[in-house]
Amino acid sequence: MANSEKIEKLYLIAKETYAELGIDTDQALEKLAGIPVSLHCWQGDDVSGFEKDAGGTSGGILSTGNYPGRARNAAELRADLDKAFQLIPGTKRLNLHAIYLDTDQPVERNEIRPEHFQSWIDWAKEKKTALDFNPSYFGHPMAATNLTLSSPDSGIRNFWIEHGIACRKIAEEMGKALGSPCIMNTWIPDGFKDITVDRAAARRRLIESLDTVFAEKISKDHMRDAVESKLFGIGVESCTVGSNEFYMGYALKNNLLLCLDSGHFHPTEVISDKISSALLFLDEILLHVSRPVRWDSDHVVIYDDELQAIAAEIIRNGAERVHIGLDYFDATINRLAAWTIGTRNMQKALLAALLQPQKTLADMEAASQNTAKLALLEELKSMPFGAVYDYFCMKQNVPVGYSFMNEIESYEKTVQLKRI
Repeated sequence: MANSEKIEKLYLIAKETYAELGIDTDQALEKLAGIPVSLHCWQGDDVSGFEKDAGGTSGGILSTGNYPGRARNAAELRADLDKAFQLIPGTKRLNLHAIYLDTDQPVERNEIRPEHFQSWIDWAKEKKTALDFNPSYFGHPMAATNLTLSSPDSGIRNFWIEHGIACRKIAEEMGKALGSPCIMNTWIPDGFKDITVDRAAARRRLIESLDTVFAEKISKDHMRDAVESKLFGIGVESCTVGSNEFYMGYALKNNLLLCLDSGHFHPTEVISDKISSALLFLDEILLHVSRPVRWDSDHVVIYDDELQAIAAEIIRNGAERVHIGLDYFDATINRLAAWTIGTRNMQKALLAALLQPQKTLADMEAASQNTAKLALLEELKSMPFGAVYDYFCMKQNVPVGYSFMNEIESYEKTVQLKRI
């Protein structure tokens, strides 16, 4: 039996099995195909960026390891992304940071313009995909004090305000050119290492700066603003200016997207529990899905309990209201594999959620049939969803199962290792 025949046979068995629970697997796959996942460009080069006078990372951002084959320029990064897109099924987007501009001449961050990202727009058009964007408030002399938009120095503060305004213009142009709203996420590293006396003053300055950055109204058809909190970072252990409470209030007051990063909270907190609450008050939210082995350690996303819980909450609360982005950077393994493994796991978790009889489970809960609900949830864990995902990959013309590693190993040998 040919491999494709085997995959289809197993899928038909799985389809019948799920049908007994009232679940249409064909419909689930159709929905999965329409849920975009935004791949993060910074996994491909260890958050180095392509500035001509790069200052390196800072603000608690650190990609550890020295695995060979890191992309050294935009052309190499796009080549790696081309390959990743060939190995990952479904709808994909690309999430860019401002430090990934593509230009021959040095450009200060407060002077970046859409033309410095034209090659990325052209690439996205060719791939029939869309772009998301992020200002880069780190790895720069003007961020040396770990204070940017909240700095008491008006010169530093104004520099970063200009950077934020420039980035919104770039995001707007990306959305216009590609016909899909560009999600622009604002995260800053601002904070204090030791005892902080006047937290309120720093947060007032941050409000004033953000108000200036977001002053111009831009059509949501072209771009949408998100703000992202963090618990703490290296060098800002005692106080993070942009805390969860700060940005939750700011997003609500200003009708912005709130970004929930799975590594940016206390070790015992999970963002899966926050999604439903946030969506009761906000029209849309952004997720940065990561794996915090030791808090914000940004490991490659695996198919663990929290990923499954995140995906279930996305499906239960309306996937169209949740923008999914990945955010991790591991330099100890092949970077193309990191993208492929993490994104496919995100999709597997979404599929598992789509294959749950959500109404039946909700009705059981409403009727206090908790024993039956627990039993059904546990039975779902051993249902043949893997056969459904394999079929999805086959229909999307990407490698099925572990076979994607054959292509990664070949690409590493013929392309990535030659960069050394």
